[in-house]
Parts: sequence; structure tokens; C-alpha cells
Amino acid sequence: MRVKIKRQQYPGAEPFWQEYTYEGDMNVSVAAVIDSINSKDNPDVVSWECSCLQAMCGGCAMVINGVPRLACDTFVNKLKGSELVIEPLRKFPVIKDLVVDRGIIQENLKKASTYIGEYEHDDKYSQELEYQIGRCLKCGLCLEACPNYVKGDNFFGPLFADDSYFINARSKGDKKAIKRNYDKHFAKGCSKALACEKVCPVNIPTLSAIARMNRL
Repeated sequence: MRVKIKRQQYPGAEPFWQEYTYEGDMNVSVAAVIDSINSKDNPDVVSWECSCLQAMCGGCAMVINGVPRLACDTFVNKLKGSELVIEPLRKFPVIKDLVVDRGIIQENLKKASTYIGEYEHDDKYSQELEYQIGRCLKCGLCLEACPNYVKGDNFFGPLFADDSYFINARSKGDKKAIKRNYDKHFAKGCSKALACEKVCPVNIPTLSAIARMNRL
């Protein structure tokens, strides 16, 4: 299989494409392909991130054949065509090769005070939905796919909508502030494309969170 990887030596450097040939087992993940390329006698290894390799940490988020995916959860034999094209996430600053800086995700959540504080138990909210939201990896795939998200300027994206619902349901804090921030940083900018749900590796039902927050 022909493998094309978009690389970048350091922040701000000119990106370039490098081609490789993979001749191993096709019943493996894209993460395994990258690892195989790096395991050869090549001092110029491709930089990428991973931790669990079990679709639980979100570290290996990247663009694979034009679609935002987790490298560890995307298998070569499921991809169409005979070419594998790998790029870093495009809406975050590149540190090196496939490694990007996703710090803006946490910075935006902090700006909007998206944290529980004092916990409140209230049966009127859906615990199942809250559980699903709590599984968010903060991998950034939903932001990469979202047509309205542009590097976190004022629209904070679908993961912010999910967290807003969770915080509104379980925090004893100022819920008026939560609703104001949701309106300012999400509701006014969302076009309901729902590309976020299509790429979410843990299948979070973001539309449900959006609908409930919009009612509030």
C-alpha cells in the first residue's frame, strides 16, 4: 500500500508530503502502519501521539483519507482504495508532523467556566445522556469536522455544547452563566450540520444535548 504522510518539522515550518510503501498485514490499524514505518532503519521517524491504542485516550486523532479519525481505531482493510493519506488535524497548530496542540480545547472550557463546582443530584435530567457525555475524549475530531469551528475564536464547538448540558444538569453553581455562555459560544454559531456526531469515536449523542440546552 502506498502511504502518504503530511509532515512538518516544527511549528511554523513549511509542510511537505512524504511517501512510503507498506507491505505488511492489511488487517491492522493505521496506528500499526505508522509504527511499522517508524520501526524501519530510518532515523527520520514520523512524530505522532498515542497512549492507550484502544480508542480511549484520543491522542492519535488525525485526518485519514480526508476523514477525521483515531488512528488506532481505523483499520486499513476497511478503507477504500489502495492509498493511505494521513494528515495532522487542520484546525489546531502543528507541533511536529502529526502532533498538534489541542490546548485551545481546555482554554475555551476554562474561559466559559465549564466545571461542576458543587455537585447536585437531580433526577429530572437523563443520567444515560450524562454518562455518554462523560465519555468524551476531548480528541478534537468533532471540532475538525465541524464547518462552524475555526480555531476556537468565539464558537467553541460541539464538545462545549455537551459539557454545557452536563454542567447545567449537575452543578449547583450559577446556571444563568452557563446558559449565557452556551448562547454566546455555541447556540448562535451552530448550523446543525451534525458532522460532529458522524466522526465521534465514542458516538456521543450531541444532538440530544443541543436540543435540551436549546429548550433551556
